[in-house]
Formats: sequence, C-alpha cells, structure tokens
Amino acid sequence: PIISYCRPKIIKSDCDIVEIQIPLKRRTKNHLNSMYFGALSVGADFSGGLLVMNILRKNKSNAKLVFKDFKANFIKRATSDVLFVCKSSEVIQSSVIKNSSDKARVNFEVYVEAFCSGELVADFYLTTSIK
Repeated sequence: PIISYCRPKIIKSDCDIVEIQIPLKRRTKNHLNSMYFGALSVGADFSGGLLVMNILRKNKSNAKLVFKDFKANFIKRATSDVLFVCKSSEVIQSSVIKNSSDKARVNFEVYVEAFCSGELVADFYLTTSIK
C-alpha cells in the first residue's frame, strides 16, 4: 500500500536493470520541497525488490525474499522527480543459483542509486535474504 501511495512509474524492468521513477508531488514532498526520506526508501525498496523478483521468476525459483538490512547515503536534496536504478543483476543471479542448488538461506547486497535530473542524490545498500 505504501508503494502505491508514492505513485511510482516503472521506466524499465527486466533481468538486468530496473528503473523506477517517483514523482515529487504533494504525497512525496516534505516541508523543504524535497522528497521525503520515506519516499526515497520506498523507491530503493521497490526497485531492488523488483529486480530480485524478475530474476527469481526467470529462474523459476519459489524462493521468498526479505530485506534484512538497509543503508542509505543521502548526498543532496531530491528537489524533482527521482529515478531509482538497480543494476545488481550479477550478484542476484549468482545468489539465486546458489539458493536453488543448496536450498539454504542466501544473503546478498543489492545496490540502488537515486538520480534527480541526471545527478546522483542518494545511494542505498539493501541486504537481501532469499530462501
């Protein structure tokens, strides 16, 4: 429900890259006219999680994912629509293959970048766990 509240738009979604855009509107804007910390977190969660789900689906895996850890670096204020980009497909793919063969829990880190007008405004590291 929180993801849909932010009204994200999927720009690109495949097994190599996911790009999500969250508009800077009344719902996502704070009192400084920049994007809320929570809305930025939703964008990172959604883009990273969608890439993992795409790769799980491609590999016909029944594994379930959860985020175990979340680290964020806010570089500057996001004063326009934000594009979230996740390209961690190699680490995700190898982790899904390892999980399929071992059937054990696998933890790995997904990296997401956030851009406003082509400029990096934040980056995120999400420790993801699948089993």
